[in-house]
Amino acid sequence: MLTDQSAAVVRATLPAVGAAIEDITGLFYEKLFAAHPELLRDLFNRGNQAAGTQRQALAGSIAAFAGHLVSHPDDRPDAMLARIAHKHASLGVRAEQYPVVHRHLFEAIAEVLGDAVTPQVAAAWDEVYWLMANALIAIEKRLYAEQGAVDGDVWREWEVVSRAEETPDVASFLLRPADGAPAPAFRAGQYVSVQVDLPDGARQIRQYSLTGAPAATGRSIAVKRVAGDASTPDGEVSNHLHARVREGDRLRVSAPYGDLVLTADEAPLLLASAGIGCTPILAMLEDLVAARHAGPVTVVHADRSPATHALRTEHAALAAKLPEGAAHFWYEEGAPAGGHTGLADLAEVPVAPGTRAYLCGPLPFMRAMRAQLLAKGVAPADIHYEVFGPDLWLAAAA
Repeated sequence: MLTDQSAAVVRATLPAVGAAIEDITGLFYEKLFAAHPELLRDLFNRGNQAAGTQRQALAGSIAAFAGHLVSHPDDRPDAMLARIAHKHASLGVRAEQYPVVHRHLFEAIAEVLGDAVTPQVAAAWDEVYWLMANALIAIEKRLYAEQGAVDGDVWREWEVVSRAEETPDVASFLLRPADGAPAPAFRAGQYVSVQVDLPDGARQIRQYSLTGAPAATGRSIAVKRVAGDASTPDGEVSNHLHARVREGDRLRVSAPYGDLVLTADEAPLLLASAGIGCTPILAMLEDLVAARHAGPVTVVHADRSPATHALRTEHAALAAKLPEGAAHFWYEEGAPAGGHTGLADLAEVPVAPGTRAYLCGPLPFMRAMRAQLLAKGVAPADIHYEVFGPDLWLAAAA
């Protein structure tokens, strides 16, 4: 908890800091990468930096954490912290990197806000930072211990056993540990980081959801080739994997992490996805089928067309194997007979009382699903989500 004195200062200065937070985080990254260029080369996503989304996500998390501390002084935003910690753990973030972040962040705060940063203001926000940082360090330490990862060393070499072209822009890779040791356990819905060496010498990292059942001996991921636009470059890692990685090649893959995991009970479930967001949902469905889940499971998916719906056959077949499973697929074009045309809409989809929902896909899709679920009486605490990339939902809510 914040001290009473710091809480009063943070409450008073939060509007000014919040208004300037993206300028602060933008300058922070400039300072950080000038002092430590290896972090941009080998840790941070260069595409997200170019697009500005990482800056927005960091700004949102700081503002949301500070706002929570002053509005809910007796508890922490543990769900938010857990989501960030899982992302950090999958990258191998270490405790000694937090003071480095602190130094450049507070230099940026002082430069952007100028004389408004009195010693009292600096001390209060310093308290906010270390409350958040120390909470993350503690969670990450536990996550590393659970995986037997010493000092954040989460990486192992894996061999590509096979590769399949699921759609023109999605390839799936079946992996196994190169050393022949057992694959680490994971929970359906979790992801791994994949680290690749790029032609310019950078070692970039991206996260990909595991698509198979946890009981499988191998591990599978499906990678969508990310095409850039006027404001963002092509996805460096996804395009590298599509163009260069074949059966027999090796990849550096992290231990599994992620907090979008199923709760083991018989509550009605709704698993909603769009685009490549179907990947963690497929793992959940495989797990439910393997566990002979008897409760109601409603599967919702939206895509541009059946041809772009990665793993479409598996998606439908897994839902059909569940005794109380029902699948609803929407396509913007080319919907098959009996299918839905347009954007996903839950108006005619039965949602049972007590439903627990899991969402994965683009932010507009997940916002729409959440609003419709709330309107149907689903409790906010029972709606869980996964954002691929920086959590801009959090940034928008801050």
